[in-house]
This record gives sequence, C-alpha cells and structure tokens, in this order.
Amino acid sequence: MLVKTNDRIFFVVMFLKAVKRHSVSKQLPLHLILIIPFVLQIFAIVGLTGYLTISNGYKAVNTVASELRNEISVRINQQILNYLEKPYIVNQTLASAISEGQINLTDVQGLEHYFWRLVNQNTVDFLQIATFEGSSVLIERLEEGFIVARTADKSILPNRKSYRLNNQGQRAEVLKIQTFDPHTRPWYKAALKAGQPTWSEIFLGSTGSSKATIALSEPIYSPTGKFLGVQNSNFRVSKIHEFLKSVKVGHTGQTFIIDKAGNLIASSVIKQPYKIKDSKLEQIPANKIENPAIRFTAQALFKRFGNLSVIKDNQQLDFLLHGKRQFVQVSPIQDGRGIDWLSVVVLPESDFMAQIHANTRTTILLCLAALAVAIVLGIYTSQWIARPIMFLSRASEAIARGALSQNVEIPHIRELGVLARSFNRMAQQLRESFTTLEQTNHQLEQRIEERTSELKNTLQNLQRAQAQMIAEKMSSLGQLVAGVAHEINNPINFIHGNVYHLSDYTHNLLELLQLYQTEFPNPTFAIQNKIDEIDLEFMNEDILKILSSMTVGTEQIREIVKSLRTFSRLDEAEVKQVDIHEGIETTLLILQHRLAANTKHPEIEVIRDYGNLPLIECYSGQLNQVFMNILINAIDAIEQLKAQPTSQEIKHNTSQITIRTSAINLDWVEIAIADNGLGMSEDVQQRIFEPFFTTKPVGKGTGMGLSISYQIIVDKHNGKLNCLSSLGEGTKFVIQIPVRQEFKLFGHLFVE
Repeated sequence: MLVKTNDRIFFVVMFLKAVKRHSVSKQLPLHLILIIPFVLQIFAIVGLTGYLTISNGYKAVNTVASELRNEISVRINQQILNYLEKPYIVNQTLASAISEGQINLTDVQGLEHYFWRLVNQNTVDFLQIATFEGSSVLIERLEEGFIVARTADKSILPNRKSYRLNNQGQRAEVLKIQTFDPHTRPWYKAALKAGQPTWSEIFLGSTGSSKATIALSEPIYSPTGKFLGVQNSNFRVSKIHEFLKSVKVGHTGQTFIIDKAGNLIASSVIKQPYKIKDSKLEQIPANKIENPAIRFTAQALFKRFGNLSVIKDNQQLDFLLHGKRQFVQVSPIQDGRGIDWLSVVVLPESDFMAQIHANTRTTILLCLAALAVAIVLGIYTSQWIARPIMFLSRASEAIARGALSQNVEIPHIRELGVLARSFNRMAQQLRESFTTLEQTNHQLEQRIEERTSELKNTLQNLQRAQAQMIAEKMSSLGQLVAGVAHEINNPINFIHGNVYHLSDYTHNLLELLQLYQTEFPNPTFAIQNKIDEIDLEFMNEDILKILSSMTVGTEQIREIVKSLRTFSRLDEAEVKQVDIHEGIETTLLILQHRLAANTKHPEIEVIRDYGNLPLIECYSGQLNQVFMNILINAIDAIEQLKAQPTSQEIKHNTSQITIRTSAINLDWVEIAIADNGLGMSEDVQQRIFEPFFTTKPVGKGTGMGLSISYQIIVDKHNGKLNCLSSLGEGTKFVIQIPVRQEFKLFGHLFVE
C-alpha cells in the first residue's frame, strides 16, 4: 500500500513540474493540443489505410493479370498442339500401313472407303493421298456436315471427280469434274522437298474456297525405298479462330496467333485475318491490322525484341494503348515439324481496375467524413476535458509555489474526479512521503539489478553448456567420420590394389604348375606324396575362390568408406543440387549394423517406395544428419517395443521402417519415414522438437537430435517437419522441402 501511495506522489510531483514548464513556456492551449493530434491521427490512419488498400489493389491486379495471361497462354498452346498432333498421328499410321503393303495404292475405291471410315468416325476432317503417277484420293467433311470424295485414277487423268457420299460411304451423286494436278499443290511440294513429315505454308483449301488451310504432308515409300507418293491431312485455321473466340480473356481482352515473321494467323476477334487476291491467300502483318489492340501489340513486340525469332520462351510485357495500360504475354508454339508460331494474350488493365477505382473513391469520402467527425468531436471533447484540468492546473501552480493546502472541485468526469481526489490526498502527504519514496525506489533498483545479474549469469551458463554439448557431439562425429575414412581408406586401397597383383601371380604359378604336370606327367615318389598331402587339386580350386572373396570384401569396405564420406560431406558446406535418394541410401548403409538382427530385435525390414524426384538444392550433409536422427529414433522405438513382452509386441511380428518419397508439385518434395515401433503419446508429440527434451534413459540421448533436425528443415531449408504418432501404432515423420532455395542462407548450424 505504501508503494502505491508513493507512486502516486511521484506522479503528482512530475505532473506539477510539467505544468510549471508549460505555464512558463506559454505553449499552445490544451484544447488545441487535444484537437490537433486527434484529428491528425484519424486523418493519418484513414489515409494510410486508403493508400495501402489502393497500393495492394494495384499489386493484386498485377499478380492476377500475370497469372491469368499465363494460364490462358498455356491453355491456348496445349489446345493448338493437340489440333496439330492429330493429323500427324493419322499420317504416321496410314504411311506405315501403306509402306508395309497393308493398303493398296492402286485400289482407289478401297482407299476411298478406308478414308471415309476415318472421317466418318471424326478421327480427322480431311485425308488425301496422291501417287507419283498422278492418281489421288481425297475425303473431306464439309462445313455443311456431309462428306465428299474427290478421286482421280489413271482412266480420267488429268481430271478429278467429286462425289457426295451417303451414310454408308457409297457414292450418291457426282458433284463436279475438274482438272487437278496434285504435283502442283503446296502440300505435295513441301513433303517432296523435306523428305519427311512437314507442314506446308498457309493456302486456300481448294479453287474458289475462302478457307485458310495448312497441310501436314508426308512422303510415302515402299519397303525397298521407292517413292510412291505423298499423303496429307489438312487443318483449317478457322478452328483456331473458333477456339480463341471461346477463350474468355477478362471483359475486353484478346488473343491472337502470329508467325515469327509477324504475320497474323488467327485471332479471337478477326474471323478472316488474311486477304484473297487472284485466288491466292496473302497473309497480313499483325502490325498493319486495323484492330488497334493487335496492331499496337505487334508494334510493341517488334520494338521490344526487334526480331521475333529471338523469342524462345514465355515473355511478359506491357504498353499503353490510348493512355490505358495493356498486359501482354507471348508464348512460342512449336511442334518440331515446321510449326513455329507465337500465341499472344492481350489483357487491358481496365478490366480489373473498375472495383479498385470505386474503392478509391469510397476511401477518399471516408477520409473526409472521418476528418469532419474528428474535428467536431475534438472541439467538444477538448472543452469538456480542458475546464476541470484548468482548475487543477491553477492548484498545481499554487502547490509548486509552496502552498500545499490546496483543494480542487471534484468534476463529473470519473477519471478526472479520481485524479482530483488523489491530488487532494497526495498534496497532504507530499512532504512527509517524498523521502520514503526515494528510499523505496533505491531498494527496488538494487533488487532489480541483483536479480538481473543472477538471471544473466544463469542464462550464460546454460548457453555455454548447450554450446559445449553440441560442439562435443559434433567434434566426436567429425572425428569418427574423418578417422574412419582416413584410417580405413589408405590400407584398404593398398590391400585392394595388391589383391589384383596377387591374383595375377597366383594364376601364373598355377599355370606354371599345370605346365609342369603336363611336361612331366610322372612325378617322383616324394613329389606325389606332397601333392596328396596338400590336396593339390582342391587347393587349385579353393585358392581362386579365396582371392575372389578377398576382392569382394575389399570392394565392400571401399563402398562403406565411400558411404561415410558421402554421408558426412565435410567439404560441402554450400547449397548444391543433390539426389535425395543417394543420401537416404548412404544413411541406411551406415546404419546397417542397427538394422540387422541382434539380441534386441529381429532384422528390421526397410521398405523403399521412392518417387521420381528432381535434384534438390540443399545442405546435403545436414540433410543426411536429419535422416540419421529420424532413422535412429525409429530403430530405438522398435527396440523398445520388442523389449516389452506385451500384446503390442505380438501384434508387430515384423519390424519395419517404410521410406516414401514423392513430388508434391514442381516446387516441393516430400520424404515420409514411418516405423511400426512403440509410438508416442500426444503430450510427447507436442514436445519432441524442444531442445534437450528426451524420453530415453540418462546417457542414451541428449534430446537435441529432433530439435536440431527441426532447425535444419524449417530454418535452414525453409521446409516443414511434422510428426504423426499414436501409442502402439508407430510413428511417422513427414519432411517437406522446396526444390530450390529462394533465399541465400547465412551462418552455420551445428548438428549432431
């Protein structure tokens, strides 16, 4: 109670001094001090909120626009490649059947019926074949819906007849007869020149047609290599227009396709992006199209890249069209058979900004309204508060002059009333209590300093102990790995190298002995006794087996040494790309003695379920240590379960550790290590990643393994480490790490 009273007295004294300084300096009146900060705070908070809202809105627009145009580009590219892939598959199948003699090129009606079945089943809309002699067969589904056949055999050359086919593929009526030479067509020339499957230039489908067409043609050869003719499948470019038209790009966005020369091929808004002159198709450069969005986008692309051939991957840019920002993404479309186009997505910023502008106007109105309300409330509040404080200020000035017998009127405001009553009481106690306050404060300061010093020393001792423990374990591990690798590697290399020489010498001696037996088949009595005594025939066979076993043994020891060096990776402290599976296998090899059967447990079976993982950017040595810590805990859990003769141990007759790896997506991978050991309770699970927490007996563990593993995965690699367990059902650790480390990591983490 005395301390509280002294605190109040100290507050009043400081308050009186402040009031005195205020009176002397003649600063602003209290009602202005109350109004101005209040109004400024409201205005600043609302204004900052509005600014952040607008700024975040613009950032969100940029992000959404980038993701949307990238998604649309991917969709367009995939669909167009699907369109272009279908004719190639059909051509390959037909060319293979013709080359192998399964289809007779001289049987025009047979080819006609075979092609009709493919078109009738909607496999393709157009199939054509022309032989070297000039005969040809064409089956086409017209846009009106019915199928026509155009054929020319030797009997009617150089003419070709067109028929309308009925639902059974039979000729229903003759449509027309016209002169036709396939050798002059673009698709025939392109295939003959390339000698392989190739796309022709864009051309008109037939005489009098206004449909732009591109043909995938392929030369056909006999089994002996003789040129037989050309087969092609036409693809109408209007299909791309219909698809682009169906793709929703914001409210007013557009998509179009151009080639590397800048000519427009298809557009979501222009149905016929080309000219027809003298029955020939003329492509129009995109930068000369009347459509402003396409024209200005093409001009921006040429200004940015100069030559469109340099665009090899996705590119994003923006430009101004009539003062409005346009987002653009350009993506290459290549099928490896002559198609080298660019898909362009144009997305106006205005499609996203309507709501942002509305929010901006609302924010400005709210700022003005909040400012007006703040001014009115500030004036009213200042007058209400300032009056009783003014009386209190006058009384304070009197006390400051030495007149301590002052009483102020108790106002109706609760807090000011409490202050006035406290002022009246503490004015009476000020003189006699001031000395006691100073003594009490001095004692408190001494106690705080002593306690702070004790806590600081305790913390320093704990940190030194922790650092010493980790350093000792790291030193032991480093010395063990380095010692084993150095001490074993040199002698085993010496033994391994000499085993081969010993094997050669032994083979030579045995060959010499066999030569002696051949040249001198009748040995003396003493030699024969010695041969029988040492069992020479058995020795000849066994000595070679012994040498082979020695070679295998040295090879195994060399592999173990290599595994130890791979596991420790003491010379690899930087981030690098590694094979996660190699680190897991190396760790398992080092722990082979723990996995093998012993007095504590039967052999622990390791089940590997490895997925197809990319190379991972990581600190490989530290990541291997995480695998080591988790696997050691799994083995310990299995040993604890086997040591308990309960129904749980009987339930788990087979000791197993399962390791599964998988790719979550293109940027993350997952490693799950599960055992069928004793398991953990929920309370233990919540504390396993705490430093120095362990459930093992004294001397069996420090409790730092999983804590440091958590730091390696979460802090060092920006990943995730989770534990799933229940008593009697085993434990599962799930590691998730990114494929690439986005931020450079500093410092060094000690692991055990």
